[in-house]
Amino acid sequence: MRSFGLITIVGCLAWLGSASAQEVFQIHSPAFEDNGILLSKFGGKNPKNPNCLGDNVSPPLNWSGVPAGTKSLAFLMHDQQGMEGVGVSHFVAYGIPLSMTGLSEGEASTPSGKFVGGKNTLGTTVYFGPCPPPGSGQHHYVITLIATDLEPDSLPPGLTQLELLQAIKGHAKGAAGIVGRMGIP
Repeated sequence: MRSFGLITIVGCLAWLGSASAQEVFQIHSPAFEDNGILLSKFGGKNPKNPNCLGDNVSPPLNWSGVPAGTKSLAFLMHDQQGMEGVGVSHFVAYGIPLSMTGLSEGEASTPSGKFVGGKNTLGTTVYFGPCPPPGSGQHHYVITLIATDLEPDSLPPGLTQLELLQAIKGHAKGAAGIVGRMGIP
């Protein structure tokens, strides 16, 4: 009976060791903390909107702990408060290969062979920086990285956020997120 108890304890310890060895899927930025303030250079630049005074530079992002069975990643940046609650999609990208562990500063601001560009609210396939209206408070820009079991080339370019979410339904392996805030007094 003692050997059964010892085997059970050893088995549990081995299981705990393997469970703790699995790294948590996470995304972070060297430019801002989670729920931190985004620098103005990450804000939108739009000649049609005098409130958009940023440089439209995408923030640097890094990720780790991608779930087992992942074949590609999808990326979203969304402001639910934008357009008076209708929401604004700032960046949609997918087909990101597992060899990538991040996007450098400005990398999502121009087309890239490293990801498939989806359409943001403006209809462009690259990063569109935050541009909250004056007096609307701090908007929360939710950045979500989704692990999928889809091959990097399996989806066509130009999907909107909603189309992408519908396409990866049933193929998601996990998600990680970070929030950046920006507001104009």
